[in-house]
Amino acid sequence: MSANSSASAHRVLGLDVGARRIGIAVSDPLGITAQGLETLHRKNKKYDFSFLHRVIRDYGVEEIVVGLPLRMSGAEGIQAEKIQAFADELRKHFKLPVHLWDERLTSAEANRLLRETDLSIEKRGQAVDRMAAILILQGWMESRGKQTSP
Repeated sequence: MSANSSASAHRVLGLDVGARRIGIAVSDPLGITAQGLETLHRKNKKYDFSFLHRVIRDYGVEEIVVGLPLRMSGAEGIQAEKIQAFADELRKHFKLPVHLWDERLTSAEANRLLRETDLSIEKRGQAVDRMAAILILQGWMESRGKQTSP
């Protein structure tokens, strides 16, 4: 695969956005695996966007995937509206494509996976945002891979 092909190597940022924390994951350059990064403990918009700017710059991110918290019925609620507004702000601020990905069950799945580890409850709480971001990004990349494969 040449570097100029439509599946050229670039990194994608995955975000699990909450009111107090943002779980962050980044893809490998080929868009196959997701790795968790440090969780952003939110302070204010300026601080949050500055933190995300550093991650985007340091990892050469070209796309962003944000978990969209839909209700189990698939309907959008107030949280989904807040996340859509946040995604719009990301698009305007960073001038990058921002995709919304249905994150139903990712936090539950992250909690389930982390319960199987030896982490203390406190450490598990800190890791769940990062794990949810990994699951959001991994799910989006896998679905995109299925769409682009012949």
